[in-house]
Amino acid sequence: MSQMPDHYRTLQVDPEADPEIITAAFRVLARRLHPDRDITGVEEYRMAELNRAYAVLRDPAKRQQYDAERTLMQPMGPGNGTDGPPRSGGLAARWHAGNEPETSVQPDPATNETRVNFGRYAGLTLREIAAQDTAYLRWLSRHSSGLRYRPEIERILGADPQASYSPRASR
Repeated sequence: MSQMPDHYRTLQVDPEADPEIITAAFRVLARRLHPDRDITGVEEYRMAELNRAYAVLRDPAKRQQYDAERTLMQPMGPGNGTDGPPRSGGLAARWHAGNEPETSVQPDPATNETRVNFGRYAGLTLREIAAQDTAYLRWLSRHSSGLRYRPEIERILGADPQASYSPRASR
């Protein structure tokens, strides 16, 4: 019994990615792995895998059939799937998990403010970051690592944190 290749992993995209994202990922990887650029011939095999993956994922009917086979063959997420309830993966599940305000972030009991526990501002509260670098806080509210902080960032910066954001102004 042969293992089915993971075309999403080959193209380095999320299984819920839009067709435009899949095409863009293919073009970037094809440019990097193209045999004309590789004089050693090592990347020829990876380019063939890339072409097979893109042939399946670019066609909506083939992609739907592949997704159906893929979900039957292997569980989503880490582990062997026997240590708990069935796992669902994908971008939408991660997004919704990060947007639950009552469970996403617990404030520091001493100050009743949320502290960031990663990056260059690790240990600072969101208000302290806003006082030092509002552009970073706006970026954090849009980035996947900051989804859990989004409700509080929006309260600190106002209703629309992107309203005053200008990429040129923050440079």
